[in-house]
Amino acid sequence: MKYDIVALGEPLYELNQQPDQRFLAGFGGDTSNVAIAASRLGAKCAYVTKIGGDAPGDAFMDLWAAEGVDTSGVSRSEFAPTGLYLVTHSAKGHAFSYYRKGSAASLLAPADMPADLIRNTRYLHVSAISQAISATARESVARAVGLLAGGGAQLCYDTNLRLKLWTLDETRREIEATARHATILKTSQEDGAVLTGLTDVADIARYFRSLGSQTVIVTQGADGVYVASGDDSFHVAGRQVAAVDATGAGDGFTGALLAELCRGQ
Repeated sequence: MKYDIVALGEPLYELNQQPDQRFLAGFGGDTSNVAIAASRLGAKCAYVTKIGGDAPGDAFMDLWAAEGVDTSGVSRSEFAPTGLYLVTHSAKGHAFSYYRKGSAASLLAPADMPADLIRNTRYLHVSAISQAISATARESVARAVGLLAGGGAQLCYDTNLRLKLWTLDETRREIEATARHATILKTSQEDGAVLTGLTDVADIARYFRSLGSQTVIVTQGADGVYVASGDDSFHVAGRQVAAVDATGAGDGFTGALLAELCRGQ
């Protein structure tokens, strides 16, 4: 089977604080979000990860089945749990508290990478979070990216910055190395500024393109996105909406982008 998108990373079971202070169970994890968003828009998607043999892991398997995401690349651990995070809200916005140390996904190893699945896709989607959760996960991403060499699959890479997981120097080094292979690199203006020391979106895009990324997309929240590809660069205005919760917004954007590219747009 030929896939449109194979995503690789860590799913996270979500507990999201509601106005009455109770927590609503849900699902997160940036690359899983992308696969689900793209699948909802008609793309044929598969996911590669490791989850626990626990109730949250069962819930994820049910979720992916309901969303039409292939799970032949998902393995399960008998002793390591599925990762978890809390989302709390205040006047300053939303905040995340992660409980992912020693998670099943952090045990991913290069030998877990399904070569046929990864080679048989139009886009492999990974993020810096996929790399940051452990040294073996980082090696797994490198293995997956290496499998694309000489084939028709392209890399979509999100710089998704989580400095609680690794140092800025480690982040920069890994992101710059991976950016060299990216057909599409997506970053945010905030993350790009931290990673490059630049604040202008055109300069941020130019920096990543100088590393080898073919198309760079810099999201700007409500202000839309800046795109640099080939000899073209342009700004796309954001849709004006009443924002309720920004959790996963960038992932939804990337999933929609890839789905539309696979559709021929």
